Amino acid sequence: MKVFSRMKASKGFTLIELMIAVAIIGILAAVAYPAYQDYVRKGHRADAAAALMESAQSLERYYSINGSYTKAGSATAIAEVYKTQVPQSGTTMYSITASGGRNTFTLTAAGSGMMSSDVCGSLTLSHAGAKGVSGSKPVDYCW
Repeated sequence: MKVFSRMKASKGFTLIELMIAVAIIGILAAVAYPAYQDYVRKGHRADAAAALMESAQSLERYYSINGSYTKAGSATAIAEVYKTQVPQSGTTMYSITASGGRNTFTLTAAGSGMMSSDVCGSLTLSHAGAKGVSGSKPVDYCW
């Protein structure tokens, strides 16, 4: 008579193996998610910079035709000429405003939603092509 019988090999994972796998996935997610968020922010910032450039070109075309960035009797740049938000439809990430006078303008893209706490702050573009930021990062990083 056999006292010891042959044990069958178990098929599956132990609790320890599953806990190690979950811990590894958690560490990878903790590293990957902030990098993903930064990538998304850079994409939105690039959209805002492109909208500022496009809006400045529209204002320059208006100036070429009319000799002024403003309508007669108005003190602000023509709102119909430049974009007012980025993206044009959907959740607004940046609101664009213009200030200036007959011969000057400054376009400002202020972040909203997830972009309100962006390290670059607001992006600005002037009639002379000068780019600026209100945040802690340098202009070259943000533009």
